[in-house]
Amino acid sequence: MTEALSSLLDQPPWLILTVAGLVVFGECAFLVGMVLPGETVAVLAGAAAALGRTSLVSVLVVVLVAALLGDSVGYVVGRRVGPRLHRRVTHPARRQRLEDAEARLRARGGWAVVLGRWTPFVRSVMPSIAGMSGMPYPKFLAWDLLGAGSWSMLSVLAGYGAGMSYERVVSWFGTVGAVLLGGAFVVGVAVWSWRRTAGLDRM
Repeated sequence: MTEALSSLLDQPPWLILTVAGLVVFGECAFLVGMVLPGETVAVLAGAAAALGRTSLVSVLVVVLVAALLGDSVGYVVGRRVGPRLHRRVTHPARRQRLEDAEARLRARGGWAVVLGRWTPFVRSVMPSIAGMSGMPYPKFLAWDLLGAGSWSMLSVLAGYGAGMSYERVVSWFGTVGAVLLGGAFVVGVAVWSWRRTAGLDRM
């Protein structure tokens, strides 16, 4: 899987964007996030942009739109057939994480949608849980814009930053842009650290 994903960096622009969009979309649309590495593909697509294989703006737009569409489809699936699909999750650890995600949505409401986007496995089931819970779609979409938007930007920029030297960042965006990109890394690390402290990475 790792070698196959790494080869994405050498593909033509249309294929990079297509694969990134389909994987990010599918991760949350059909509860298959356990096998589709959306975050990894988003980071690799950002790195491909840094290497000049495609444009950063294109990657950001594709990943964001795919994340929002995938989450919306997952919401509709949960609204209509969620209970039946969730009953098929029989693995004890995954079942527990699913129940924990449901409990967090009840306790935190919209913030659970935002935080769920940053947590593996939970990212793929939270939209359907929101649909099952009866959360109004406009409310879900508003919170999802915050969660999917921040996740898309930081994931892609992480890959972009890893694929560029600081000097290239400065030459492309200027010193202010380099500082902002560095800030994105700091925020990403802070979110990761907070998740570990709060125990969210064990959901």
